[in-house]
Amino acid sequence: MAADLASMDLSSLKAQLATVAAAVDAKEMALASDASAAAIAIRCPYGKLYERVAVSAIHASDGQGASLIGATVVVGGWVKTGRVADKGALAFLELNDGSGPTNLQCVVKADVHAIDELKSTGTCVVVEGELRAPPEGATGQIVELHATKVLHVGACDAAKYPIAKKKISLEYLRDKIHLRTRTNTIAAVARIRNALSFATHSFFNKNGFLYVHTPLITQSDCEGAGEMFQVTTLLGAVDEATTEPPPPSAENVEKLRDDVAAAGATVAKLKAAAKEEGGDKAAVKPAVDEMLRLRSQLEEMEKASRKVGGLFRTADGKVDYAKDFFGEPTFLTVSGQLNVETYACAMSSVYTFGPTFRAENSNTTRHLAEFWMIEPEIAFADLADDMRCAEDYVQYCLRHVLEHCRGDLEFISKMYDKEALERVKHVSETPFGRVSYTEAIDLLEKAVADGKTFVYPVEWGIDLATEHERFLAEEIFKRPVIVYNYPKDIKAFYMRLNEDNKTVAAMDVLVPKVGELIGGSQREERIDNLEARMREIGLDPEEYEWYLDLRRYGTVVHSGFGLGFERLVLFCTGMENIRDVIPFPRWPGNCK
Repeated sequence: MAADLASMDLSSLKAQLATVAAAVDAKEMALASDASAAAIAIRCPYGKLYERVAVSAIHASDGQGASLIGATVVVGGWVKTGRVADKGALAFLELNDGSGPTNLQCVVKADVHAIDELKSTGTCVVVEGELRAPPEGATGQIVELHATKVLHVGACDAAKYPIAKKKISLEYLRDKIHLRTRTNTIAAVARIRNALSFATHSFFNKNGFLYVHTPLITQSDCEGAGEMFQVTTLLGAVDEATTEPPPPSAENVEKLRDDVAAAGATVAKLKAAAKEEGGDKAAVKPAVDEMLRLRSQLEEMEKASRKVGGLFRTADGKVDYAKDFFGEPTFLTVSGQLNVETYACAMSSVYTFGPTFRAENSNTTRHLAEFWMIEPEIAFADLADDMRCAEDYVQYCLRHVLEHCRGDLEFISKMYDKEALERVKHVSETPFGRVSYTEAIDLLEKAVADGKTFVYPVEWGIDLATEHERFLAEEIFKRPVIVYNYPKDIKAFYMRLNEDNKTVAAMDVLVPKVGELIGGSQREERIDNLEARMREIGLDPEEYEWYLDLRRYGTVVHSGFGLGFERLVLFCTGMENIRDVIPFPRWPGNCK
């Protein structure tokens, strides 16, 4: 080869080298042009202010961003960490804009912008620069951004920033609810929650369901537990009552009532006397006027006497809700089920997905005062159909999360719950088991006989505790399992009574880590049975006339279920406390 080169004419060799160099330049220009075109294609549609590109879009490009090398882009985000190098000549910033779990390293030289203004954790920056491959031997980045301009700086004082520390407990973050989404863990949970929400609407839409917005304010207690938040406009009058005179006493009311009676007797006598020959008719009118004056005064006094502490009372001393905004006692809903059933009994397949409320004074890791429920209702469907729908729905959601949030699941599996990713994969592809409540109790009793101990005793008729549910899913079936046909005494009034008159056509979906994920049933479509169940548990059927009308006029076999959305997020993320999987948790004593 060397001999061949030596024998070549120098000018010819130079020409060939020039041709190669031109080809290389042309190739690099073409690649740069392709990279620039690709970078323009992934700009945020509503980020025209800066022509910004999302960090996740860079990492999602071919070669995890390698296809964009050479392109000039603008990114914005918050500094996760900042490191100064080369004696202050440049800084390495780890930027994240919340679009994904992976940061983008940004290299900023001191002659581009003052390093000290950028390096603090929490600082918001918008940077323009060129995407380049990192130096040979560098790990953790496929591409990095070399800044040419800094377009925006939102300063952050690291000394005062509440979440500047690298290791922060989730409990501490609940006191910094407005900032906690900037942490990697809560941001990952938020993206998973978003994906599950999208998957929910996608699943029901693809399967012919209609989305129904059910009311948050209601007069019905779907669960019959009575743990409801009351909605009223009356309480403002309580504060005003502190400046009002005290109400009339019962003695004063009774005295005025006697005066009215006496005035009425006087009028009667004067009228009788006026009818006699020579009677004084002129005396009647003043007496009538006095009686009417006293009667009006009595009405006002009786009304004032019923206003105790600023609230009007009925004759039996209870609050008079006729004076309230809706004219009757009203509450925040604990479930949209009863309302959405009205649509199912006209439009066949429907669902609701919205907030619900429970005034349960509980501070456990599994309870919230405000939470979201997904509640489909299916007409012309029995319990078996209901169970199939629940299984298909859960697996659809999990497959969607695996496809769109794998990076977040990998982060959580690495940093928080090492089994999260495998648990989601396992449930997404494993057929759910089926077992009757009676069979489940038998299995638990056998486990106890074999030496297993539970905090709560096992016997037929109990409402399964979380420890029982998880044991069935994790130890006995080693997969999700649906328990069906529960005792009627532990289930709601609207669930269909089975032929044994002891159980109802109810089902619960139990999954590892969480226990009960879904509760559902075939609804009672027989009006006589439904009224009997209402009376049996102390509900007045007259208060549910509209619900009974669905059975009076064209009753239909129908079924449905409810899924506490936060429990599905708990299952996917492995979080131990439900307060960490909802953006703004509400619990007793806290409404920040």
